[in-house]
Amino acid sequence: MIVSVMSKDRPGIIADVTGAIFELNGDLANLEQSILCGYLTMILIATFDEAVTPEDVIAKLSHIKAENKFDVIVKLMTSPIEVCQTSLPPKTYIVTAQGKNQSGLVFGISSFCYARNINILDLSTTLTDGKYTMVLQLDLSEIESIKDMREELDRYAEEAGLHVMMQHYDIFRVTHEVTLV
Repeated sequence: MIVSVMSKDRPGIIADVTGAIFELNGDLANLEQSILCGYLTMILIATFDEAVTPEDVIAKLSHIKAENKFDVIVKLMTSPIEVCQTSLPPKTYIVTAQGKNQSGLVFGISSFCYARNINILDLSTTLTDGKYTMVLQLDLSEIESIKDMREELDRYAEEAGLHVMMQHYDIFRVTHEVTLV
C-alpha cells in the first residue's frame, strides 16, 4: 500500500505513523517526509498481510490521539514493490532555476518540460528574500540532443528572467553528496 499523511507538524508524527504500521504488522519499505511552512507531509510504502485493508490503515491512523488529526490517503499499489524500486534513468539531470519571485514560475518551467515530454522526478522550491529557487530532477530519456535542449532551456530562462544551471545527476551527486567516512 502507498500511504500519504499530512498534518500540522509536531514532534512524534513519524513515530505515531510508523508505530501504527508496526501495530498492524506492516513492513515499511520507503518513506519520504518533508515540512513546509509548519505542515508535515509524508508518503510511504508499506506491505501488510492480505487481511489488512486500506480502511484498516486509515482507521488505525485516525485513532492516534493528537491535537491535530492526520489527513490520510491509502491506496493499494498495482505493482509489486520490487518493480517500483528501480534506479534513476541514465539521463537524469538536475536543473536549478533561480530568479526574482513572480507569479507563474513553476507553471512556466513545468510547462517547458511538459512540452518536451520531460518527466519531473522531483521538485523543490523555496522563496527567500524575494528570490525564488527551483531545483528539479528531470528525466531526459525522451530527449535526443541534450545540447539542443540545453540551448532551448537557456532561451526559456532568458525570457523568464531566470538563471538556470543544468547538470547530469551523477555530477550533481558527486559535488553535493555528503558521505560518512
